[in-house]
Amino acid sequence: MSATRTTGTSGVRGAVGTTSHSQEDRRRALRARRLRRGWVALGLVVPAAVAYAVFVLRPLALTVQYSFYKWNGVTESTWVGLDNYTRLLGDARMLGSIGNALQLIVYFSFIPVILGLLAAATIRKFATSRLALVSRTVLFLPQVIPLVAAGIMWTWLLATDGLVNELMRAIGLGGVTRAWLGDTNTALPAVGVIGAWVALGLCLILLLAGMSKIDPALYEAARIDGAGAVREFFSITLPSVRQEVGVAVTVTVISALAAFDIVYISTQGGPANSTMVPGLEIYYLGFFSREVGQASALAVVFMALVLAVVLPIQRLTREDAR
Repeated sequence: MSATRTTGTSGVRGAVGTTSHSQEDRRRALRARRLRRGWVALGLVVPAAVAYAVFVLRPLALTVQYSFYKWNGVTESTWVGLDNYTRLLGDARMLGSIGNALQLIVYFSFIPVILGLLAAATIRKFATSRLALVSRTVLFLPQVIPLVAAGIMWTWLLATDGLVNELMRAIGLGGVTRAWLGDTNTALPAVGVIGAWVALGLCLILLLAGMSKIDPALYEAARIDGAGAVREFFSITLPSVRQEVGVAVTVTVISALAAFDIVYISTQGGPANSTMVPGLEIYYLGFFSREVGQASALAVVFMALVLAVVLPIQRLTREDAR
């Protein structure tokens, strides 16, 4: 009987030992599998990280470095410390370019987002019809047109003898006509109209995608409670697309602050610098005036401005910021 107990105990111990070994083997295999996956993931990330470091982080660091020097891009540079930044703060033209960029936010961002919300809310009501498809296509079309082509086209339309003025003359508003891009009072709003026309399609598609996720039962419940279209919009639609609105505002604000193509093609910063923006000013300083240090200082300040504008927008439109 003692032998039987001994044999049974040994069998149990052997089984437990075998189970422990098998569990340990599984853990080792799992760790090895995770390690292999980690190396594969690292191998996929490294090329992109190297490209980002070479083409983004390195130029950014060099821009900050150049901003403390006086340099024409060819000869030896001279350390000037914060002189480039001091000069920037005292230069009305450079500060004016920043002010113009801030004004363009109204045209490039606020107007397209508001019109996109209204258009998306309207199209959603007949989303399955052919008219909705045509509307989406027509409004999104400016997004697929190169900005250079859009700038050239609108330059023709807004010229003294362009289509816009011809239509105004045809309806008896000939006294209002002017060279819209050549007048210091209307040049910046005219550029803003071009930017709004381009950005509207992107805002529309983003907001339509967000509205497509809203449960129709919410609207049915609101109608049962007697809510009208306006109440539905502000109580259901707008809160439900908060994140999409944040994305649209962020993208369009960055587009407004970084405007270059449309401004360069349509006005080149004129007339009388009324449409000068930081991107164009940096281009002129660096490549025409050969003031690389000053251009770099403006670029650094401009980057800080973009972050100062965009980060609060991101914080306000986050889903958990309620």
